[in-house]
Amino acid sequence: MTFSCLGVGIGTARAIALGPAFLLTRGGPIEVPPRRIESTEVEDEIQRLLRAIARAQQELQAVRRQIPATASASIAQFIDTHLLMLQDVTLTETTAHLIRNQLCAAEWALQVHRDNLVRVFEEMEDAYLRSRKQDVEHVVNQIQKALLGPESTKDLRRADLRGRILVAQDLLPADVIVLKQRGIAAFVTEFGGPMSHTAILARGLDLPAIVGVHHITRYLRDGETLVVDCLNGVVLAEATPAILGYYRERIRAYEARRAALKKILHRPSVSLDGVGIQLLANIEIPDDIATARGNGAAGVGLYRTEFLYMNRDSLPDEEEQLDAYRQVVEGMGAIPVTIRTLDLGVDKQAEGHPLPCPAPCNPALGLRAIRLCLREPELFRPQLRAILRASALGPVRLMIPMLSSLQELASVLRLIEETKQALQSEGLAFDPDIPVGGMIEVPAAALAAGSFARRLDFLSIGTNDLIQYTLAIDRVDEAVTYLYDPLHPAILRLIRMVIEAGQRQGIPVGMCGEMAGDPRFTRLLLGMGLREFSMQPRALLEVKAVIRESNVAQLAQDVEELLAGLDGFDAESLAQRVDALNPKRLH
Repeated sequence: MTFSCLGVGIGTARAIALGPAFLLTRGGPIEVPPRRIESTEVEDEIQRLLRAIARAQQELQAVRRQIPATASASIAQFIDTHLLMLQDVTLTETTAHLIRNQLCAAEWALQVHRDNLVRVFEEMEDAYLRSRKQDVEHVVNQIQKALLGPESTKDLRRADLRGRILVAQDLLPADVIVLKQRGIAAFVTEFGGPMSHTAILARGLDLPAIVGVHHITRYLRDGETLVVDCLNGVVLAEATPAILGYYRERIRAYEARRAALKKILHRPSVSLDGVGIQLLANIEIPDDIATARGNGAAGVGLYRTEFLYMNRDSLPDEEEQLDAYRQVVEGMGAIPVTIRTLDLGVDKQAEGHPLPCPAPCNPALGLRAIRLCLREPELFRPQLRAILRASALGPVRLMIPMLSSLQELASVLRLIEETKQALQSEGLAFDPDIPVGGMIEVPAAALAAGSFARRLDFLSIGTNDLIQYTLAIDRVDEAVTYLYDPLHPAILRLIRMVIEAGQRQGIPVGMCGEMAGDPRFTRLLLGMGLREFSMQPRALLEVKAVIRESNVAQLAQDVEELLAGLDGFDAESLAQRVDALNPKRLH
């Protein structure tokens, strides 16, 4: 056998890595055998549990301090979430109760408690909520490692990892940060999808990784050379010298490309035929400003405000929200900031304000985003006041998520006007002409885009939800991620419909979903008429480079021909035609 393709998974970057394998045989949930204790040992065992929890907290705090200053602040939120879970008294009390009543060792009691919690998550209908069982498993693993000692698993903090490719069943979020600090070349896991914690962290840390390569740990040996091709989601072992040479050349080309991208940081985002394109950043918290500005963002196209409401016992008041918005507006200087009203519900809950109804069978189709805000105006009004007050500090746009009907829009616009009148009567400053826009992420809104465009100042296409709702798939459910297709003819038609609706009304249309930050789709979107792209900050320069190498007028003709023939293409031929629009380096 000259070489083996060990598996295909989901790449988290556009990079390639070569290096010797470092096989982490225990990467999933740690399993322990039952161990009985005597009644006289109960209190000692509980103290042992408490010491292990304290040690796990100390280790996570140490990892948090190692997060690079240039990394997205959302990375720290993974660690903070797990630290909060470690402080939860129910974790200690329930496990201690099992130790006392079943006379079992701390490891076994902790495992029983974990299994009970995981079972609850697995019974949930929503796939994203089911996936949150990862948090439980990760936290319990952290404690188990402290209970069992370093001999229970390979110690990532002491092993020689520089230039190696770690292969595991799964990884703790804390481990991903350690891997980055220790100079790992890449990692591969058996579990996970594009929205799993490990994948999100890898993207945020710019660390090459492939997730979801099932059973790969069965077929590898420590030290054998691996090729990790993130662009194609492929892991190769036992590659021939010719194949290794091919990939080394691709790595050199990739590194040269990254160096070249830095040279265009301060150059305009203008096509070869003089068409200017707005390149904006998606951010989550004020600390992300530095990353956005460091990558040349011309503004913020999506500020996700719901993170102000999460992992806390009470709701943020108007002043706290205003302070957060002030940091972003002033931090971006005189360039625009688009603040999206809160998108709570489904996977994102405000602990201080539980949903006012029983959990629905399908939360993704239930009370969320603007639906929740209109149902609970006391939740919504303080945010509207804070956003409007922030508009007095710099150029601010207000964006409404998950619109599906004109009745919803009318209700929101009425609330905005009422809030303006209240602020004016109180003598508080705001921009009376603040632009109000809507996210088009529901098929009904895309089909009625013309009606929305007549009543709004701008539109922004949220492709993540638009794709999952149109194709009836859950984008975080690993079992159906293969159906998640941005190039599905229905998706392309809806995108074009929204862009054309904006053009007819003379209002800007942007895109803030993952599709906007994928350079493989940049020329397609330019040809469709998109002129405003908002994305994760680290994708900005690659997209800018594609724009600067494009002739928009020619792309418009090419894409028109492509869209006219949609019914005659199968998925593979359509993908090939879209690839043909791109420079060879993107293939």
